[in-house]
Amino acid sequence: MSKFKFDLRLAAVLMLTAGVVACGGTTTTDDTATEGSTTEGEAIALGGNVALTGAGASFPAPLYQNWFITLNQKVPELQVNYQSVGSGAGVEQFLAETVDFGASDTAMKDEEIAQAGRGTILLPMTAGSIVFAYNLPGVDELKLSREAYAGIATGKITTWNDPMIVADNPDVELPDTPITFVHRSDGSGTTAVFTMNMVAISPEFESEIGEGKTVEWPKTGNFIGAKGNEGITAQIQQTEGSIGYIEYGYATQNGVPFATIENKAGNFVKVDDEIASETLAEVELPDNLRAFIVDAEGANAYPFVTYTWMMVYSEYPDAQKAMAIEAMVEYGLNEGQEVAPELGYIPLPKNVRDRVAAAADGISPDYTITVR
Repeated sequence: MSKFKFDLRLAAVLMLTAGVVACGGTTTTDDTATEGSTTEGEAIALGGNVALTGAGASFPAPLYQNWFITLNQKVPELQVNYQSVGSGAGVEQFLAETVDFGASDTAMKDEEIAQAGRGTILLPMTAGSIVFAYNLPGVDELKLSREAYAGIATGKITTWNDPMIVADNPDVELPDTPITFVHRSDGSGTTAVFTMNMVAISPEFESEIGEGKTVEWPKTGNFIGAKGNEGITAQIQQTEGSIGYIEYGYATQNGVPFATIENKAGNFVKVDDEIASETLAEVELPDNLRAFIVDAEGANAYPFVTYTWMMVYSEYPDAQKAMAIEAMVEYGLNEGQEVAPELGYIPLPKNVRDRVAAAADGISPDYTITVR
């Protein structure tokens, strides 16, 4: 077993049992770090033990859990405690200043940023895809047209052998099984990204459900809410005939099949790292580092690809914490990107990492973020 998969399994156990990453000597260190890196324990003079707390998006949680465990192995003085509570709660806790950093799959709005008394810096730290994961025994490959997956998400298509789904899958024996749609029950950046794209794809979805971190799903027995990407994944695994939207890494790491879906160009695409990276490459990040990919164009584009952001304060009164925040960001932009593909995430290109580093550098006058 690779150390990366071991780290993820450990992180998953920690999330399920405590919802927290508790740092400790329980995993092997990542030996791919550049020699002399400033993330080596002896190269960072924190002046004592520092504990950072963060909360927010479940979308990047497995990756962040991996980063923070391994970072603690490299820098024992630095412990990062991250709770996967959803993007909505992450923004709320960040604005309430009950955490040292937050995380959200949808960048904060201007009015939210204005509420942050210590200022806000938005840092895209990784990216990933949202997939339609399903539980349909005997069906290993499933195609869904835009009309089909919009019909499922709005409750218009209610059985798996609906003529529209059958037409997309002529060689698949689809059962007469009711469709259960699993959605987020908490305020979620994943939901915000998913619904933003669905609104662009389907006028019916726009008029009947709309977009946002929370939306009003149909109130029928065929729609079930679950908390976090973890909760939706577990609900799909235990509910035959179900389908729902989760982050690609959760699907691949848990062995949950997901659909090949029709994109804007009319082609059926099953997302993987290469396709997601190509889709992301078409997006130009603005100066404020907020970019949204909506129903991407291109023959092989995948409709549901997104950045996910860390939210850090512009000012930290505690000099140790300021230095620790920059050390955490630097680790994520370097060694952290190396493990991203193993866990189902898209590594950031160097030009993006440089811009993220420049945005975060200066929080601590005693630390300089280096991107390698």
